[in-house]
Amino acid sequence: MSTKLEGKSVQEWIEEYPLLHKLIKMDEVLWVNPHYNAKNKNTNLSISNISEAAERLQRFAPYIETVFPETKNTNGIIESPLVEINKMKKAMEQAYQLDIHGTLLLKCDNDLPISGSIKARGGIYEVLKHAEELALEHGMLKTSDSYKIFASPDFRQFFSQYKIAVGSTGNLGLSIGIMSAELGFKVTVHMSADAKQWKKDLLRSKGVNVIEYPSDYSKAVEEGRKQAEADPNCYFIDDENSKDLFLGYAVAASRLKKQLEEMDITVDEKHPLFVYLPCGVGGGPGGITFGLKMEFGEHVHCFFAEPTHSPCFLIGQMTGLQDKVSVFDFGLDNRTDADGLAVGRSSSFVGKTIGNMLSGCFTIQDQRLYNFLRELADQENIFLEPSALAGFFGPIQLASQKEGEKYLTNQKLQTNMDNATHLVWATGGSMVPEEMMKEYYRRGVHDNVE
Repeated sequence: MSTKLEGKSVQEWIEEYPLLHKLIKMDEVLWVNPHYNAKNKNTNLSISNISEAAERLQRFAPYIETVFPETKNTNGIIESPLVEINKMKKAMEQAYQLDIHGTLLLKCDNDLPISGSIKARGGIYEVLKHAEELALEHGMLKTSDSYKIFASPDFRQFFSQYKIAVGSTGNLGLSIGIMSAELGFKVTVHMSADAKQWKKDLLRSKGVNVIEYPSDYSKAVEEGRKQAEADPNCYFIDDENSKDLFLGYAVAASRLKKQLEEMDITVDEKHPLFVYLPCGVGGGPGGITFGLKMEFGEHVHCFFAEPTHSPCFLIGQMTGLQDKVSVFDFGLDNRTDADGLAVGRSSSFVGKTIGNMLSGCFTIQDQRLYNFLRELADQENIFLEPSALAGFFGPIQLASQKEGEKYLTNQKLQTNMDNATHLVWATGGSMVPEEMMKEYYRRGVHDNVE
């Protein structure tokens, strides 16, 4: 740890940000963002960009419904249920000896059709946008056409001339691989060492070219980018810098608003909404946070969850270094069973775009992920992959840590917590093979981690 970071030694950074001591020791922490609600000059994105993305997904709905019959009940819209998990809430309160004031909900992106994770939002959206642009450019499509024509042999033949590439720890690769292959693209997914074997096998079964790397996520992205730059017919989906991925995720917010209204759940000054989002490079949770802030403004409070071995977004935000710093710079190993969160360096684009919208970040040990996994299965019969459980620690940290209490006081929320809604965003799980899920379950225990 002798490297200089932006002109300062690691020790100087630690002295400036004492929380780094705990992060280096891989302790679980809660960090509250001191720049929350500050003015942001780093984005030119607005709600109109999100509306444009939503309209594009609506145009593609007839095609989606045609080629993915599991979306028939939502008329080709890729969306997930929102459910109250009161039994889980009671179990958490008992295990941690505290009260979680308000309602506890689960946003079940683990059940999103097509690829079974949150990445079905951004990943699929960017592939569809690219396909639409190519079809319009070559005179094969008018936006007034029924997009069912994308399912025709002519379109599949047309797209077979083009390639798509992406670097992934797993779920983004699944969403992009499955969608691109269905349209007819030749697609390559560059997979990091953390990616689960079953995800690679599933992609290969769909005709996707999977290239494996012994190193981490950043290397997979770098290699994917290089391949695309060398081939004019290859389109690279850049998880670190893509506005299209970001906007695909952001569409979730207006749909969530409608679901909350259908459940008679109010979000306003006296009824705050807390959302806990697992975070890797930042694109998925960042896009959703952006969308939620456009819908609910100051009445929604978003917290990102990261493994203790991979808190790249927290470190990037806290120090202001963004992607100029890696967890490796502070001696962390980026090794976690939460494969979608195994990222050593965060997205600067996302960090700068939502830097003033994010309430804070917290970290969680791998064993605690398995404990939540088992508890949720027993209490609610819902099975998630380990990374998707990270958000469950959010309500507990907010209620038990001094930093959480200070945040609630500063935001004048203390008197309204009985009316609060806590929403944990479940990011994946429905496509995990049964034997692997049983193994995950076996690793969980019912008491909290010391």
